[in-house]
Amino acid sequence: MGLSHLDYCNSLLAGLPASAIRPLQLIQNAAARLVYNLPRHSHVTPLLTTLHWLPVIAHIKFKTLVLAYQAVKGSAPTYLLKIFKPYTPARPLRSATSGRLAPPPLRTCASRSRLLSVLAPRWWNDLPVEVRTAETLATFKRRLKTHLFRVHLSP
Repeated sequence: MGLSHLDYCNSLLAGLPASAIRPLQLIQNAAARLVYNLPRHSHVTPLLTTLHWLPVIAHIKFKTLVLAYQAVKGSAPTYLLKIFKPYTPARPLRSATSGRLAPPPLRTCASRSRLLSVLAPRWWNDLPVEVRTAETLATFKRRLKTHLFRVHLSP
């Protein structure tokens, strides 16, 4: 099994508890140690940083947010365009140009907090404005990866 198998369709894992994602993280950690030929108990964070590998949970967010970006820009499949709705305030506000997504109804949030339709807008709206408002997909991915590295791998 290659490392790409670890990454395949992992946006489907969004919202799963950490206990379900931990085995995948252990595989990624082992792969990083293997690349550097280090013993089993070596600290992995510096290895992941050097390899430019996001931790599994961050990569799940990355893939989910790329789908959200494509939906916001109109290049996603129709079923995703229906899930991700741009935020439009009732009256003119500065936040109208911040690239936010409309949160799902509260009744949906309470009972289905692990759904893509709930998680993705929450994660999207938590992003810095300069990431959300990137002009191209390549720029968005670069800024998003930098942001997620800061959040998940910075001391």
